[in-house]
Amino acid sequence: MDHYTQAIHDYKEGVGAFQQMSPDFTRAYNEFTGVSFAEGMISQKDKQLIALGVSLASQDEYCILYHTMEALHKGASEQEIYETLQVAAALRGGSAFSQLPLVQGALKEFSNRVQ
Repeated sequence: MDHYTQAIHDYKEGVGAFQQMSPDFTRAYNEFTGVSFAEGMISQKDKQLIALGVSLASQDEYCILYHTMEALHKGASEQEIYETLQVAAALRGGSAFSQLPLVQGALKEFSNRVQ
């Protein structure tokens, strides 16, 4: 079993063990996510791509693997997955770049004090 398949297997095994300890929570969570990912105005494929983008932006390794696999199962192409990565990267980079006014203000405020 390769690293990626093993990671998903480990996740599912961990969830199974947790379900033994907290069946009501696990059942409710599975129902909630099932409804969230059900076909609707947004296709299941697109929902998986959205989830992948969020997973990439939040650097959640297990979710990255799981939603990449699920996006493929729902018919996403490699190109769609790579474009999802590009959007996530732009968002994360954008969040850093959007702090520019804060940095500019700090420079203006503190540069006279440091000399």
